[in-house]
Amino acid sequence: MGETEVDRANMDIPKWKENGKRKGFDPSFLVQLPNKLHNSLKSQLRRFDIAKNKVGNSPRKETGSSAAIGIGLDKQLEAWRENPSWVDQPPVIQVSVPKGSLCNLSVKVNVGLPPDAIYDIVIDPDNRRVFKNIKEVISRKVLYDDGQRQLVEVEQAAIWTFLWWSGTMSVHVLVDQNRKDHSMKFKQVKTGFMERFEGSWKVEPLFVDEQICHPLKPKTWADYDSCTGGRGRIGSVVSLEQLIQPSIVPPPPISWYLRGITSKTTEMIVTDLLAESARIREGINGPQLEESETIKNGFDQERKMESSNIKERWMVHRKNAKKQHKRLFPAAYPSSRD
Repeated sequence: MGETEVDRANMDIPKWKENGKRKGFDPSFLVQLPNKLHNSLKSQLRRFDIAKNKVGNSPRKETGSSAAIGIGLDKQLEAWRENPSWVDQPPVIQVSVPKGSLCNLSVKVNVGLPPDAIYDIVIDPDNRRVFKNIKEVISRKVLYDDGQRQLVEVEQAAIWTFLWWSGTMSVHVLVDQNRKDHSMKFKQVKTGFMERFEGSWKVEPLFVDEQICHPLKPKTWADYDSCTGGRGRIGSVVSLEQLIQPSIVPPPPISWYLRGITSKTTEMIVTDLLAESARIREGINGPQLEESETIKNGFDQERKMESSNIKERWMVHRKNAKKQHKRLFPAAYPSSRD
């Protein structure tokens, strides 16, 4: 409001209102009023322009971000090339049931690639090659683009499975992508089978080698780059939130089963992201991640099974999950030779 209010300090109080006493009407005040209003508004606009120029001319870089201190993606990947050691951990998934909805899913996972690389995967217009639950992109229209932020209208055909039935459904969402903070928000445009479908992605930096800085604990990119001599690897903490509310929420036990399917589908999305990250690291470091690719192929096999026996599909899933757990925690599986 400060930009539009008339600056009363620059206006003379008419003599007929001095000291709160009415001394009679001064006709000269009406003559002077237009000039005083003009000068006051001119002063306010001048200050507004100065503030606007300061904002407009400032660099569009986050304080303490990789861009602000000149750490490009190539340099970040170089650190991974020098030290490719990384073991993917299973995602942490939390499921809640807000009133009137099927479920709200909250997923968090650490990924062994920098935020820029992960963000490129998430917002890639052709990311259906990564996320297998997307059958096709029906339409995609960029509504706004200023280089850092995009507003995109997307319609996709998503794959669904229920017991021995499967098919596709159209998902029409408005996507707000902001590279400045590596965030992406999406919200359903048209209701149909889904009354509400909305959520967000968030990618934050993970200082993988911060133990080098001990006893210091870096809090910014600049601190981390300085204490590791520019050789510290930067990973990502990826968060995914999804609220799912069908037009008609089925009663238990069907709702329990659908909630389990939704949770598993979300887990598969994260698994696809981890597999793509492993593929990219493999391209950087050579063929060192064949086992990760094998695990992903196991999940693909599970997804493509046409058998109507749900128990058989569940056994395949448990077998693949056990393989992954054995790879991550070998101490829990003693050798048969012992």
